[in-house]
Amino acid sequence: MNLTVLDGSFAVCRLEPGAELPSWAAGSGFYSITRTSDELSVVCSQLAVPAGLLCESNWRCIEVQGPLDFTLTGILSSIAQPLAEAGISIFALSTYNTDYLMVKDDKLGHAIEVLELAGHKVACQ
Repeated sequence: MNLTVLDGSFAVCRLEPGAELPSWAAGSGFYSITRTSDELSVVCSQLAVPAGLLCESNWRCIEVQGPLDFTLTGILSSIAQPLAEAGISIFALSTYNTDYLMVKDDKLGHAIEVLELAGHKVACQ
């Protein structure tokens, strides 16, 4: 797979399930908002996050170059498995066109090495 590391560091935030959609996330370039009955989850530039929110910061985002056909299988597995074997935890997101994996900033260099050894091509923005 061809992968691209997006610029910047990201945060994964948890808001209450009934919270309004946050306008502060929308101006941050890449962002994702998911609502469930238990939470409103926001992934966005960590620079956009207001103080005092429950967040996990210092994530880097790796995009799988798409669009990907919905009939393809094993895409996330081919990326996640070598990272798991190397002890690198991930946070995964999917969109209509492609998949995104996030790794902690301090693990990015090692993650790139692992992914390249697994046969993936990794570029940085």
